Amino acid sequence: MSVRVAILGTRGIPNLYGGFEQCAEMLSQGLVRSGYRVTVYNPDWHPYESGELGGVQIRKRYCPEKKLGPLAHFIYDGICLWDAMRSGADVVIELGYQSSSLSLLLLRPFIRAKVITNMDGLEWKRAKWSPAVRRATQFFERLGVRFSDSLVADNGGIADYLKEQYGADSATIAYGVDYPPEFDDSVLEEHNLVSGQFALVIARLEPENNIELVLQGHADAGVDLPVIVVGGTDTLHGKMLTEQFASDNVRFVGGIYDQPKLNSLRQHSAVCFHGHSVGGTNPSLIEAMAAGSLIAAHDNPFNRSVLENTDRFFSGSDDVVRILEATQANESSYPDEIEKNKSTINKKYNWDYIVEQYAREIDRVLEQP
Repeated sequence: MSVRVAILGTRGIPNLYGGFEQCAEMLSQGLVRSGYRVTVYNPDWHPYESGELGGVQIRKRYCPEKKLGPLAHFIYDGICLWDAMRSGADVVIELGYQSSSLSLLLLRPFIRAKVITNMDGLEWKRAKWSPAVRRATQFFERLGVRFSDSLVADNGGIADYLKEQYGADSATIAYGVDYPPEFDDSVLEEHNLVSGQFALVIARLEPENNIELVLQGHADAGVDLPVIVVGGTDTLHGKMLTEQFASDNVRFVGGIYDQPKLNSLRQHSAVCFHGHSVGGTNPSLIEAMAAGSLIAAHDNPFNRSVLENTDRFFSGSDDVVRILEATQANESSYPDEIEKNKSTINKKYNWDYIVEQYAREIDRVLEQP
């Protein structure tokens, strides 16, 4: 009998939301092709109506998110975990620990399956959280480490943190990315852009993504390259940024969720700034690498562990000034760097390789007593 795997912790598949949902969709179908029996749990309000996707069984369960907001996911994950136990899952893969850790604590005596938890990034460092929420998130992190049979770190920096903070070993398995990517160059005409003549930022407009630092550096540099900022501006930080920096040379275009169009923006930008600082392997970063962006990244262990072929990192606005001036002057062997990034994606971040690593971890944890 094939191994039964349940994947929990997301807003469901097909992916309509973000990185963990994309991981659930690609991982589940890849595991099915490798001979595993896989179930993915969807909230009851997910619009996909079929009970199957690419050989993956989809099980919908009650999630009161529209009534309770984020608190609903503690209830939803508990319902899903209990159902997975009753359904005889051999392995449960929890994508994230924030909402799952309390379920693991309360239901651990009843859990016979092996639990693999992807620990995500350092969520408690996000600036938008209050001190109380940060402390609670750190508590959930400790529970996730304690009550999981196996931990997955999506980045070497996260693996180092788990070892230093908890003495816990983890399997380092990154996110995957579609390669080669699809492109839709119509986005350039839509936004009146010329290839190679704009800088780019794609991110949620939150403090930990360092957009303010990039825009201040751009203002200080005084270069001709306009900055295109892709991301919803309805957050408090987003409203502050638009009030402070919006101009003819800094354009906030809102959220764009069409992946081929995002890929084309990345491919045609003169430089793509990646300011994420609290996550592990951020999907946006590897998508930029796959699309052929010239990337400038915030200087932290997570981004450095992914970007092997560049020294274009920034930690202050003066670094952004230097990068923009060098980019405009074309003072680097950019084509070589871009091709090396694509090669890295093809070798280390393709979904077949990611699925193979998860399958290996599933088999390893099942051999444990």
